[in-house]
Amino acid sequence: MSDTPALVGAATPSLMLEETGEAPEVVARLLEANAPVAVTLGDRLRRKPPAFAVTCARGSSDSAATYAKYLIEICLGPVVASVGPSISSIYGRRPKMRGALFIAISQSGRSPDLLTLAEAARGDDALTVALVNDVTSPLAALCEVVLPLHAGAEKSVAATKSYIASLAAVLQLIAAWSGDPALDRAVRRLPDDLDDALRRSWLPAVPILEAAQSLYVVGRGPGFGAAQEAALKLKETGGLHAEALSSAELRHGPLALAGPDFPVLLFSQNDAALPGLAELGVELAGRAVPVIAAGPASVPGALTLPTAPGIDPFAQPLALIQSFYPLAEAVARVRGRDPDRPPHLSKVTKTL
Repeated sequence: MSDTPALVGAATPSLMLEETGEAPEVVARLLEANAPVAVTLGDRLRRKPPAFAVTCARGSSDSAATYAKYLIEICLGPVVASVGPSISSIYGRRPKMRGALFIAISQSGRSPDLLTLAEAARGDDALTVALVNDVTSPLAALCEVVLPLHAGAEKSVAATKSYIASLAAVLQLIAAWSGDPALDRAVRRLPDDLDDALRRSWLPAVPILEAAQSLYVVGRGPGFGAAQEAALKLKETGGLHAEALSSAELRHGPLALAGPDFPVLLFSQNDAALPGLAELGVELAGRAVPVIAAGPASVPGALTLPTAPGIDPFAQPLALIQSFYPLAEAVARVRGRDPDRPPHLSKVTKTL
């Protein structure tokens, strides 16, 4: 485990923080173990491209599914739809998924609604793929192809290393499917990039978030899934009302709420969305909104968090969320909450 500013000197490190520190090793293990399956699956998808793709997930895993949606649509072209599992589990309908790539993402692989939709996809002859940490789970048994997350036991209710592993598994699959050498290089660099991200302290943002009651977490494109995950963790562990929005959606009404007591955490990556994200950050800072800028966007007047240069835009969200988790843990602590045991939540959520 890397020594991070948040870890060094902590009297009683939380499970959340310890598991966050394991992520680079988890990803290195995943990339090596899953390479043969990813290459075979990528070759199969090139030979017989799916008409469209469907994702199925809940919670943090659904944020990973958002990341998968952007990578597939940007790099490969098929439309990706997130189908509500309740369509099958509650309403008894069977979505028509023939010819689709069906991707289910889950840490436990045991939520009944995900299983019901996976059964429907398999019954309709979709190509079913599970990204799951528990390879003995019913979801793994249901799906034709399994890409294990290799995260090991995750004891904190707040998922960290398994979420990063989900993103890594998605990126590895898209690299294999697309055959893009740049993506392949980004995949091979992931463990080192994550280790570097752990060493970059975001703790200077703690005072802004400690004092807040509500905030926006903003991203766009490949970074939007990471923004969703950051907002979820701030709710879950810190008791903050955090809402994830794309920078485009923020301008359609929600922008009116941001102000001196309503900060914005801005995630960016070095791609076509960067100028718009930077412009939004400058506009917000000019209105005295506390802006916390994470990523390459230059925002004068913002609190700029340290991020490594030269990371591939599709890998940037993994590095950002890796740096973010120790911040979320610290915010929970200063707000008097146990990051490992959020109230009213459990590790495995079995929704219908």
